[in-house]
Amino acid sequence: MGIEFTTEHSGSQELTLKELCSQIKEYNRIDPADFERFRIKRGLRNADGTGVMTGISNVCSVDGYYIDDGEKIPREGRLNFRGISMSDIVAGCEREDRFGFEEIVWLLLFGTLPDANQLDSFTRLLAVNRELPDDFIEDMIMKAPSPDIMNKLARSVLALYSYDENPDDTSVENVLRQTIQIIAKMPAIMAYAYQVKRRHYYHKSMYIHQIKPDHTTAQAVLNSIRSDRKFTLEEAKLLDVCLMVHAEHGGGNNSTFANRVLTSSGTDTYSSIAAGIGALKGPKHGGANIKVTDMVSHIKNGVDDISNEGQVADFLAKIIKKEAGDGSGLIYGMGHAIYTLSDPRAKILKAHAKSFSAGTEFEAEFKLLDLIEKLTPQIFAKYKGEKKVMCANVDLYSGLVYKMLAIPEDLFTPIFTVARVAGWSAHRIEELLTGGRIIRPAYKNLNKPDKYVPLSDR
Repeated sequence: MGIEFTTEHSGSQELTLKELCSQIKEYNRIDPADFERFRIKRGLRNADGTGVMTGISNVCSVDGYYIDDGEKIPREGRLNFRGISMSDIVAGCEREDRFGFEEIVWLLLFGTLPDANQLDSFTRLLAVNRELPDDFIEDMIMKAPSPDIMNKLARSVLALYSYDENPDDTSVENVLRQTIQIIAKMPAIMAYAYQVKRRHYYHKSMYIHQIKPDHTTAQAVLNSIRSDRKFTLEEAKLLDVCLMVHAEHGGGNNSTFANRVLTSSGTDTYSSIAAGIGALKGPKHGGANIKVTDMVSHIKNGVDDISNEGQVADFLAKIIKKEAGDGSGLIYGMGHAIYTLSDPRAKILKAHAKSFSAGTEFEAEFKLLDLIEKLTPQIFAKYKGEKKVMCANVDLYSGLVYKMLAIPEDLFTPIFTVARVAGWSAHRIEELLTGGRIIRPAYKNLNKPDKYVPLSDR
């Protein structure tokens, strides 16, 4: 699909894309000094990098520092779901040797930990709602393949609106029904979208497996994306850990805030969830795990020995100086807006990546990621003069975990979506019940008054 810019017509001047873009750039310039002059909080960030307080929430808290006499003091990262440590939930489920994602979904939506009967019933409720509507796969997924699964997820969620007999009702009862159905169906949508992409873009076989009603979400994902449907319990529980740590991260992250912004307008559930998907796709947000994978490839191709600390350090310096990598100057998977000393999600995934990779073909890559985590703060201090505390974030190790689970790169960010829709849903319900006002920040306009000029005089 393209657009024709040649406008051959008697008496008309031909338009070119280059000329049009030049005009756009000319009339969209803003002096960076103006942001300071008008005290604009770019990206809804305060001068010290902290987020502008725009709301109150009971769903989740994200903590990585505290303020003492106006100074930001680093501390170990903490992530709490409804006041309960995410790390403690993951550890508890592992001690009891059971799946935990469904428990976290319940906790985020309903505010308390479920008892055994509630958890069993809720897990089965999600399982029976996984099936997609009749003809949905053919009409909404197969007929319009997408080169990016995230866009297909957003389109498919919006398409579910057409299959809902009561799509615009924003009562708690109706939104909860929609929420459970979307959370349940997301793994199936993701799997079918991937299979269609395999066939259309990679010219490979497409395989579609029947959903098993006794599967948890993690098991359903592995069952749907593996050609032989075979996976171990250990693999399923590792993926379950990934889903748990990605399920929620506060109201201020980009995708959740986008979801709450749309919710505040009174729009339908499908539109608000699709907005979250669109935001999560971005390489500065959920798409960062792909950027880490790409960066690792650059390092592997750019150094002789990825276990050599000096060689890796030299290459990281080139990345920072925009002489290597993707030219952004960023070391992906390092640093976070809130976490300073540690990201609890990264700590959990790193521990699992270390144990799971030991003695395998992935061990060398794990050690490389460990080196990146160790060296990056030193490199930033040396070449950019930045001595701030910097830790690995969740994206540094998540891609490696997915690779060890034989999950294709196409699904790295979509699996993040399968998990995070739980958090979006909890925030949507909270916004509907407690928000009360449409979210509408202000923008300062810098134009000077001008006069309209008739077309004949231009």
